[in-house]
Amino acid sequence: MQESHKRVQWVYESTSDKELEDRYDQWAVDYDNDLAAEFAWNAPQNAADVFAKHVDKSAHVLDAGAGTGLVGECLVKAGYNDLVAMDLSQGMLDEAKSKNIYNAFHQMALGGALDFATDEFDAVISVGVFTQGHAPAKSFDELARITKPGGLIVFSLRVDMYEPDGFKEQQTGMEEAGVWQLAEMTDEFQPLPKGEPEVWHRIWVYRVN
Repeated sequence: MQESHKRVQWVYESTSDKELEDRYDQWAVDYDNDLAAEFAWNAPQNAADVFAKHVDKSAHVLDAGAGTGLVGECLVKAGYNDLVAMDLSQGMLDEAKSKNIYNAFHQMALGGALDFATDEFDAVISVGVFTQGHAPAKSFDELARITKPGGLIVFSLRVDMYEPDGFKEQQTGMEEAGVWQLAEMTDEFQPLPKGEPEVWHRIWVYRVN
């Protein structure tokens, strides 16, 4: 295994869901420590703060791309307790299980059909998932399907991927089609100020129609 500051790049360079899954499985045990110590990863807290402004505490929430549960930990502190974890890496989900913050766990990848019922969740949160070599913009179609009308989808997105990776086209297209409407977009911030200060994210909030 490589030094922690190279691991993020190693994960970004995954060329398939299977490779991404395998690399996260290998990283899972050290993931929390690496992100805190090497990168000062703040996106989970930032996203949870925004989420709490819009979503009722009793909401049935999907953490899409939950990883080891860093977002779930922030949501529990904010008063949410009906949380479901989904991630493509079983190793990451196993780490999340050990924290006792989620009520259910599902190994699934964003980008294809999700094995959830239509309108199953009151809200979805997805942090650090829409980044280099990870989930595609078309993932939002399924996230909108499984979210109840009036429900919220909150996600972080790398600013430098918004236009070139099709996110602007997808997000705007879904607005124009009446699928969702923008509720909030934060200013740009550095989610990894210590390790990758050149990376900037925004938190987006959409309300499903």
